[in-house]
Amino acid sequence: MGRKSLKSVRQKEIIEAFYNVSKIESLENTSIAKVAKAMDVNTSLILHYFNSKEDMIFGLINYILERYKSIYVIEENGNVEIKLRNTIDNLFSKDWNNLVDDGVFYSSYALIFQDEKIKKAFKELHDSLRFYLAEVLKEANDQNVINIENPKKTAELIFVLVEGTYYYLSLFDSTDKEYHENLATYKDMALKLLNFKTELATL
Repeated sequence: MGRKSLKSVRQKEIIEAFYNVSKIESLENTSIAKVAKAMDVNTSLILHYFNSKEDMIFGLINYILERYKSIYVIEENGNVEIKLRNTIDNLFSKDWNNLVDDGVFYSSYALIFQDEKIKKAFKELHDSLRFYLAEVLKEANDQNVINIENPKKTAELIFVLVEGTYYYLSLFDSTDKEYHENLATYKDMALKLLNFKTELATL
């Protein structure tokens, strides 16, 4: 058990370094040697835990998923409506957009067109994020907080909005007024899909 734990910790440290170097150098220009240099370790240590840069990319995809999952960790004190509204707020916020560097995300995502295994890994990442949201929606629907027919399909539609939102808004500076106006508009569109049975002002 101890060895597995140590391995997991070391792999996470390497992937975090891989991510940070990729933000500076770009994913394409990041090598195992550069990651080792950033960590001040020998390349053999990296290769002990990852056989290749491709293996590190799979680790990076899992790292991205874990960062995105953090947006669902909400203190709601048992109030399902607050939990759902805060989840939507988080999805359409700078916090969500800042969880993962756009350059690293889109560079790694582009590899789905070259590698079926990476494509599968990204599919699982996106499916997981939709599943987590669908669970929140189902809970709210079961407790009559919202009125939707299919939590899974509604979660799918909301994530289509989320992904389209940040793809488009990546063309703007996040300090621009238009960026925030568009973000608010897209969030309102997502909220309308949920048919809340109470007004926000009543919370």
